[in-house]
Amino acid sequence: MPVTDPTADLLSTAVSPTGDAQSRPNPLRHLGVRATPTGGALRVWSASATAIELCIFGSKDPTWVAESIQLQKDADGVWSGISPGLVAGTRYSLRASGPSGATHRFDSGIHLIDPYARGLARTASGEWRSYVQDDEFDWAGATKPAVPLDHTVLYEAHARGISKLNPAVPEELRGTYAGLAHDSAINYLKDLGVTTIQLLPVHQFVSEQRLITQGLSNYWGYNTLNFFTPHAAYASRDAQFGGTGAVLREFKGMVKLLHEAGLEVVLDVVYNHTAEEGATGVTTSLRGLDNASYYRQDSAGSYIDVTGCGNTVNFALPAAQQLVLDSLRYWANEVQIDGFRFDLAATLGRDERGDFDPHHPLIEAIVSDPQLQGVKMIAEPWDVGMGGWQVGNFPEPWSEWNDDYRDRTRDFWLTDIAAARANGVAPIGIGPFASKLSGSRGVFSQERGPLASVNFVTAHDGFTLADLTAYNHKHNLGNGENNRDGTDSNHSFNYGVEGPTHDPIILSAREKAIRNLLGTLLLSAGLPMITAGDEFGRSQRGNNNAYCHDSELTWLPWEREDWQDELLLVSQKLLRLRRENPALRPSRFGIFGETVPSATQMDWFNKEGLSMSIEDWDSPKERTLQYLAASTPEFEEFNRILLIVHGLEAPETVILPHHDGVTSYELLWNSADDTAAHGAHDTATVEMHAPGSQQILAPASMQLFLAHSS
Repeated sequence: MPVTDPTADLLSTAVSPTGDAQSRPNPLRHLGVRATPTGGALRVWSASATAIELCIFGSKDPTWVAESIQLQKDADGVWSGISPGLVAGTRYSLRASGPSGATHRFDSGIHLIDPYARGLARTASGEWRSYVQDDEFDWAGATKPAVPLDHTVLYEAHARGISKLNPAVPEELRGTYAGLAHDSAINYLKDLGVTTIQLLPVHQFVSEQRLITQGLSNYWGYNTLNFFTPHAAYASRDAQFGGTGAVLREFKGMVKLLHEAGLEVVLDVVYNHTAEEGATGVTTSLRGLDNASYYRQDSAGSYIDVTGCGNTVNFALPAAQQLVLDSLRYWANEVQIDGFRFDLAATLGRDERGDFDPHHPLIEAIVSDPQLQGVKMIAEPWDVGMGGWQVGNFPEPWSEWNDDYRDRTRDFWLTDIAAARANGVAPIGIGPFASKLSGSRGVFSQERGPLASVNFVTAHDGFTLADLTAYNHKHNLGNGENNRDGTDSNHSFNYGVEGPTHDPIILSAREKAIRNLLGTLLLSAGLPMITAGDEFGRSQRGNNNAYCHDSELTWLPWEREDWQDELLLVSQKLLRLRRENPALRPSRFGIFGETVPSATQMDWFNKEGLSMSIEDWDSPKERTLQYLAASTPEFEEFNRILLIVHGLEAPETVILPHHDGVTSYELLWNSADDTAAHGAHDTATVEMHAPGSQQILAPASMQLFLAHSS
């Protein structure tokens, strides 16, 4: 049975319904169902309704209204009522009446979901019913791993897809929360070396009406029905039919086991729009309670859609802000989630005029709320509306997906190479790439530092890493939209053949390009994110928008070819090298002439071992640099590395730089090697090189050295 949250009476000004700045008890506290001495108390917000009815259904018939209670409205728009029947397992709904008009969608005949419902069930006819959740769970002392941000490596994965093909998981648990938490999956993640699994949406969602008509389904889950309930279809059959609280217990059990293994859990959350879709969509909750308030629309009632999904939640509305904060508090505290990645986060920061405001009450409250301290907050810093691209504009301590990092990294290793083959010269020098390698300082402020940048080369949306090297064009016919969906700007290069090939020269070039892309990602300053399967070259056969495929096309394969096993070893090694070398993962930007704790002191050299000139930075003919980075210790021992990057398809000789205190360079990794040879600190394979000595770089490759001091 739910219990009253002792911290829910905190003063709140950011989300007061009137928008004023006076401190007073938050009138939007205790929304949803709470236990009281006289029964379950329900509170729901609607400014526009004229009546709201609580319907309690019979225990044996979810379509029979056994009890009906008229809720009472207070001065702040909160409707409330109490019933002894609101106990764990009870199914209930809301029916709302209100004015007619262009912006309203009231229909007293529709059973609505409580926006704060912690349990959802479906009737035989497909209607949804809220139910009072049983939150009891024994965490047995398990706590959040609290991985420092500079040590964090995100692994974006699908809760179902990660275990659906795992032969070590019992068949009845494959594709479930329990399957994700199986020993084999946890051991795989630990052996790989990632710290934090970032799950695609697991809030209860439904497929869009268009997809259902086409016989397809929404696999990714970016169509949220409710912000407080785990998606039931990802639970095992035993949990789905195990009674009140069973699905939630399986979800919490997954989090518990991952935490015991030292792995964090970050959820991809979709608050920017809901599954009610556009004007012709199904009414399930917010639209029926107060369409005029919850959704952005013009005076004629047309939705203002900046999400591309049919509707946009109006976050100028304090009640919408409160809904998000309460959802985050629930998942972070009662379900022990370690962080959140916010889909289309720019939408959450749009004010009453629809403009993005980095000081929007919700944007600031998410990272300042006392109940959310220590929780990782990651923005997808854009939406599809006017002024929607806001990379670099979120306040500290937000981290942000850095699409400029993605595009520049792809271009340097792929499209620039393609252009050089076609035209005899690459279109751009190495300077822009180097700025991404060292933390994207031109995008993120000194105060925020390099960890504000979530570095990624791929994500769920777009080509996989292997497909970036195998396809010049998207192949999305299977999505049912005549190949119109998905981006045409892939920044990819197929090395001469579109799709699969047996040509050993092309295959070798593709595999090296994958290693270069992975090496760049894991050796760059910033917060790296790997897409599940990229560590061993998973393909989606050229589909760059596989959101509607719940099949082997999108599930993580657990059987690999030999070259994929070799690539997996390389990925493991790169992750180990990142852990062992703090110079690769600074928390702060350095300042010239100062020693900044947990930053890096950077020196840049050309292929002759001399300081970089303007021509070295800018010339398309000079795409080789040497990046010497020394840590400024605060919590770890001093460390210095040398990373050499060569971005032309011809071998190059470089002269290793002289630098005060550096006596030798130890080769740790060479992307031209197709295996994980040259193991760090493996005396059998150590290669030592003196400053001033020559080093041969293979065409389009990278080398990482540990710089030893006297």
